[in-house]
Amino acid sequence: MKKLLMSLGLAVGLASATQAAMAESTVDKVVSAGELRVCFEAGYMPFEMKNKKGDFVGFDIDMGKLMAKEMGVKFTPVNTAWDGIIPALLTDKCDIIMGGMTITAARNLKVNFADPYIIVGQSILIKPSLKGTIKSYKDLNDPKYTVVTKLGTTGDAATKKYLGKANIRLFDTEADGALEVANGKADAFVYDLPFNAIYSSQNKDKVVHLGTPFTYEPLGWALRKNDPDFLNFLDNFLRQAKGDGTYDRLYHKWFETDEWLSSVQ
Repeated sequence: MKKLLMSLGLAVGLASATQAAMAESTVDKVVSAGELRVCFEAGYMPFEMKNKKGDFVGFDIDMGKLMAKEMGVKFTPVNTAWDGIIPALLTDKCDIIMGGMTITAARNLKVNFADPYIIVGQSILIKPSLKGTIKSYKDLNDPKYTVVTKLGTTGDAATKKYLGKANIRLFDTEADGALEVANGKADAFVYDLPFNAIYSSQNKDKVVHLGTPFTYEPLGWALRKNDPDFLNFLDNFLRQAKGDGTYDRLYHKWFETDEWLSSVQ
C-alpha cells in the first residue's frame, strides 16, 4: 500500500509538473497577451531594417507578421542590440528571436532553435585593388591584411578561426564594417552572404564581392528552453509557409529583387 501511495503521489506530482510546464508555454502567453513580441536588431539587410518612414521592414519582419496573424495576435517589434538579444529573450523582454541568428552549439546551450528557415554562410568584400590577388579567405590569412567584421557574430567567430593571422578589427554594426572597406581603410570585410551581396550591388566601384561562402550557417528562430508546444508550433508554421508558397513569395520579394532598396536608403 505504501509503495502504491508513493507511486500515486509521484504520478500526481509529475502530472502537476507537466500541466505547469504546459501552462507556461509561450504559445499560451502570446495568445493571452494578444501580442507576439519579436526580438531582432535592425540593420541586417534584407532580414530586418528601418525604412525611410521609420517602420521596420524585411524578410524576418514579414515572417514575424505572418506568424502573429496566424496566431490571431498583433506583431510587436522589439529592436535589440545584438550583444543583448539572447539575454532579452531569457528575461522575457520578447517571446522569440527572429533576427537572422545562426544556429551554433554555443547558442544552443542557452536557447532552443526551430528548424532552420534559411541557409547562409560567410562571404567576403574586398577593396578593388585586391581583385585577382585575393581569391579566397585563405589568401587573407596574413598579418599584412586588415580584416573587419561585426562584433559578436558568426562572422567574428569565422574570422578569428580561419583568418587568425590577419589584423582583425571588430565593429558594432555591419554597415560600419563594410564602410571601412569601401573607404579603403580595411582590406576585407567578412559577413553573411545576403548582406554582402546587396551591399556590393550598391557599391560596385568601391568593393568586390567574393560570393562563394566559406562557412555553412543555418539560420533559425530562437526560443526559450523547455517549451515543446512553441517549438512544435514554429516548425509546423514554417512547413505550412513553405508548403503553401508564402515563403517563396517573401523570399523572392527580399532576396531576388531590389525594389525595396529605395525605401530604406
